[in-house]
Amino acid sequence: AWSIERPPGDTAGCTFLHTSSEERCSTCHQRHQFDPRVARRAEQCKTCHWGKDHRDWEAYDIGLHGVVYQVNKWKPEQFDFSKKLSDADYVGPTCQYCHMRGGHHNVQRFGTVYTSMGMSMADRGAPIWNEKRDRWVSVCDDCHSPRFAREQMQALDEAVKDAGLKYRETFKVAEDLLVDGVLDPMPKDLCPDWSGQHLWSLKIGAYHDGEAYGGKTGESGEFRMSNCTDVERLCFESVGYFQTYIYKGMAHGSWNDATYSDGSFGMDRWLVNVKQNASRARRLATLEKKVGITWQPEEFWKTGEWLDELTGPYIVKNHPGKTIFDLCPDPGWLDTHHAPAE
Repeated sequence: AWSIERPPGDTAGCTFLHTSSEERCSTCHQRHQFDPRVARRAEQCKTCHWGKDHRDWEAYDIGLHGVVYQVNKWKPEQFDFSKKLSDADYVGPTCQYCHMRGGHHNVQRFGTVYTSMGMSMADRGAPIWNEKRDRWVSVCDDCHSPRFAREQMQALDEAVKDAGLKYRETFKVAEDLLVDGVLDPMPKDLCPDWSGQHLWSLKIGAYHDGEAYGGKTGESGEFRMSNCTDVERLCFESVGYFQTYIYKGMAHGSWNDATYSDGSFGMDRWLVNVKQNASRARRLATLEKKVGITWQPEEFWKTGEWLDELTGPYIVKNHPGKTIFDLCPDPGWLDTHHAPAE
């Protein structure tokens, strides 16, 4: 959502990958060539699976398995790409070896969605995740013992748990600023979000619980990554980028990514930045109240040459009283009620 609200030129990468490349044979097999030996190389995944919010390639590349691959990939005796995946005798795993086990093209069988085992405090013992974890172990034990594989997953769980603690603390500092009315600007002072509403961007779905956040109980905010307070942006990056680094790093044996390369250390920095922002905002609000200043948000938060190109202002201007959910009434993934923008 925070990508499709923007002008096409702003999101060329998103648009290209999710329209031109996604789920096409030629994305991995290369058009005019279609050689399975090419499709079995880890680099084939690199075009799409890298970047701040889905750091798969980087995590693999600088992890233990990726290094083994990079230094041995030109040696047929170590990586024989003429063999089928099910017959491969690799000295280390590629992306395809683990995620497309036996040549199976449903990659999700050996992957997880963000809200399950990586980005939320889900019940990791629930049957659906237990089954998937057992499946992971069945891949790892090609080269490692099942005990070792389960220990690595436990380490991943611990890293995700600690990351969740940091994010919740970061979120709470931002939430208190909003509830106390010292977040500058407040949602009502911004141009509409991508759906055409003025709800707080960090109150998503079922977590939205009252008018203090810009809407009625049950109404949902929509993530903003642009034209929002620095505090909100830091919260977004903390969970959308750094927590992703931690999860992906631990899942791919890249301890550096999980800790140093804007992983846990990055979350530390963003938490400190949010606290510093909050401290300054509260001190400034106290001084303004003492001298009788009533602060009015700058007009550039509401309109501008670039802002006017976004989806929210377009909806408000051309479809007054409507939201994107009225214009596209069946988004498929959303079941919360949405109110029209002011």
